[in-house]
Amino acid sequence: MQLSDLAATLGVRVVPGPEAGDVDVTGVSHQADWIRPGDAFVAIRGARFDGHTFIDRAVRGGAVAVIGEGLPDGATCPVPYLRVEAVRPALADAATALAGRPSDALRVIGVTGTDGKTTTSCLALHLLREAGRASGLLSTIGYQLPDGVLRQPPSHFTTPEAPQVQQILRDLVEAGASDAVVESSSHALALDRVRGVDYDVAVWTNLTGEHLDFHGTMEQYFADKARLVQRARHSVLNVDDRPWVEQLLPMATADGHGATTYSAEGSAADWRATDVVEGAEAITFTVHAPQGEAPARLPMIGRFNVANALAAMAGVAATGVPLDELVAGLATFAGVAGRMEMVEHTDGDPRVIVDFAHTPPSLEKALETVRVTTRGRLWVVLGSAGGPRDPSKRAPLGRVATQLADHVVLTEEDHRTTPLQEILEEMERGAREAGRENYVSIGDRTEAIRYAVREAAPDDTVLLAGKGPEETMERGTELVPWDEVGEARRALAARRGEDVS
Repeated sequence: MQLSDLAATLGVRVVPGPEAGDVDVTGVSHQADWIRPGDAFVAIRGARFDGHTFIDRAVRGGAVAVIGEGLPDGATCPVPYLRVEAVRPALADAATALAGRPSDALRVIGVTGTDGKTTTSCLALHLLREAGRASGLLSTIGYQLPDGVLRQPPSHFTTPEAPQVQQILRDLVEAGASDAVVESSSHALALDRVRGVDYDVAVWTNLTGEHLDFHGTMEQYFADKARLVQRARHSVLNVDDRPWVEQLLPMATADGHGATTYSAEGSAADWRATDVVEGAEAITFTVHAPQGEAPARLPMIGRFNVANALAAMAGVAATGVPLDELVAGLATFAGVAGRMEMVEHTDGDPRVIVDFAHTPPSLEKALETVRVTTRGRLWVVLGSAGGPRDPSKRAPLGRVATQLADHVVLTEEDHRTTPLQEILEEMERGAREAGRENYVSIGDRTEAIRYAVREAAPDDTVLLAGKGPEETMERGTELVPWDEVGEARRALAARRGEDVS
């Protein structure tokens, strides 16, 4: 794309560099170290750094132009400069244009919500594939092309930045995909990382307190997530998520757009579940949909997964897949790593389950779910994130854990630069407020897991909450490898007296 065409796309004019003239732009990035010859460099002013200070580095890497909100006083730019009003939308618009607007060639289902969005996204992908659609996924767990291989983007964000999002969508198109599921986090929506995605369907799971260090208030958190509903041509909304759904419905049906509702709690909705039966390995229920009703089987534990299943089925149905194919696909779902994942064990061992639950509401759901199929005592091992993350959930986590579990082990979970002892004391305070003394604090997560597994009886269940499928642990300023399921397996082996060194 010629620089003049890119400028026209962004609605700005080019401020020439020392060597005036049009140039060919082949890519875009906001990271100076990622610049390749022919790229445009986007200079973002952040809280700690101003991207303009990296212009020379970007030019040495081959940048042929710079996009920004204005050069600092007295500064010059050795290449053409495009001055925009807002740099993050410009990054997304440039990336989308340079990638050839790949989402225009795809049916895109976007999924957002505090809890359940990863499971719902993976369910939707599975249902699409079982219906014969060549489909891909962009999620917090990575991304998949139609070949089904899970890959990781080159940067670790909840959702990658706009250039990576657009490149993955371009890869999907070139791999022959017809459909894509894009898990759309509040950060991605607020920071315009998914601005260039043309959403056909938006799926809303729920909204609970999380990420308030970034959004500031629940109202702003809602507004940022609601961008997905405002942009999609059709929305699938959880009527049990009050009071937010009342605000979402008018947004979802504005400008001639449509909306479908679902409920796992018996509320009046387009998609409903009745006759729910929780088994040790699966949930069965009757699904009521606009197309009719049918018996359904979901090979997962956790009643809350009925809501995720309804959300996924309604979202995929909005793209034209019939009910009988959705129900058939649901029965073959293999689950999601780190979401109610049962660790294999031998006779005489307690049951160990790994789950990503890390907010008070999601922990409550997880404990209530596991309790249903626990014959003995229920143990939980959990921590709370540190650093600038929302500290208000620490005491409630301790309170919920001690109220609903028989034994609680408080430990670390990405405490970052917050002193671990400070976090543990806050969780202990919540436990004391609940009037329970069924907890112990063990700072090292490996030791905490081994303690719970060693002390549990064969009929007990040990829930490892918070880390789920994450592959790293943030201790202070150090990022160390982590494997929650692997730690559970080693703890079970140690319990049996096997060598785990």
